[in-house]
Amino acid sequence: MSSPNQTNTNSLPFLLTGIPGLEDLHIWFSIPFCFMYIMTLLGNTMILLAVRLDKSLHEPMYYFISMLAVIDLIFSTAVVPKLLGVFWLGSREIVSEACFIQMFFIHTSTAVESGVLLAMSFDRYIAICNPLRYSTILTSSRTTQIGLLSLARGAAVMTPLMCLLTSLPYCESRVIPHSYCEHMAVVKLACADPSVSDLYSIIVATLLVGTDSVFITLSYGMILRSVLRLPSQEARLKALSTCGSHICIILLFYIGGLLSMYLQMFSFGLAPHVQVLVADFYLTVPPMLNPFIYGLKVKQIRRGIFRLLEKLAGLVFSHAYKGRRDAQRQLRRFSLNTFKKLNVLPAVRGPKLNTVLKVQPHQHRMHRENGYEHSGYVLAMSIEVRQQKKCLP
Repeated sequence: MSSPNQTNTNSLPFLLTGIPGLEDLHIWFSIPFCFMYIMTLLGNTMILLAVRLDKSLHEPMYYFISMLAVIDLIFSTAVVPKLLGVFWLGSREIVSEACFIQMFFIHTSTAVESGVLLAMSFDRYIAICNPLRYSTILTSSRTTQIGLLSLARGAAVMTPLMCLLTSLPYCESRVIPHSYCEHMAVVKLACADPSVSDLYSIIVATLLVGTDSVFITLSYGMILRSVLRLPSQEARLKALSTCGSHICIILLFYIGGLLSMYLQMFSFGLAPHVQVLVADFYLTVPPMLNPFIYGLKVKQIRRGIFRLLEKLAGLVFSHAYKGRRDAQRQLRRFSLNTFKKLNVLPAVRGPKLNTVLKVQPHQHRMHRENGYEHSGYVLAMSIEVRQQKKCLP
């Protein structure tokens, strides 16, 4: 028979601590996390719009960059809104289903991003080592298939882990010493032996990340060998410059991920709040920096963003000009009808007259009519009658 503290508690919510030991500073910590989340949304959305609207960016390399932007949006949105709720509102409760869904999105996004980075290294290898066959090897449909394969692989390896975690019984003490549902922190709350899920997670992380990193290293090894064979130094620098942004993102992703994972598994004598902050920054800093790295390093992306901003600015000004022009037309039409009703426009016989109506808005004034006050612009209207030389018969 199960012990009293192991009875049916899986329906109870978990409680997120935030940053252990620094609860009084949650408001101050929320400022950089909120700023990073806003910059993540703006930067990655700008990348997606630039690639979508600029036809010159409809190439495999930029499709992979768009996939990375979508992953970063999902990655940060799965964590930061709840994290800010804990920091700002003290909303510590999270239902068990939502906790495991959040964990699933975090781990699946990590696995998918690793697959996309591997695909991007393959893209650079083909572009540099076999450029004549680039358009035939990496077509748009094949690029889409690679992205879907990365998504299917990530979801396939993470679904069994979620099944193992949800099948574990959890004790009544359901306080997670973290600001989100981190895998290691949740497993420690299990009342049963979690060795099976721990073993599975270690095997998956080793095979997935290890295999991808090995193939990425091999790809760049062959790229470097091909680049060193180029005759001129200018050609070498140009070839390496196309890989610079990708290498920066790879280092940021893998080094940050390994550091966060090992600090969660082995404390190394560090304070709990240091482990939590490292994990939180790993989930928020790379998604914010990725669009800026591509925007600064990749000239085509930078030009696409500038063209997008020019289109948006032109659209705003054109709407403003159109609205002003329509308002002037309506005002002239209204004033002309008013003159006709008042029989002010002369009926002329003899010399042909050209009637010019001038409408000039003047200062804002209050006036009273039928006992009610009205506010509006006083219009000064004048009619100029210009006589032409040619006369009517």
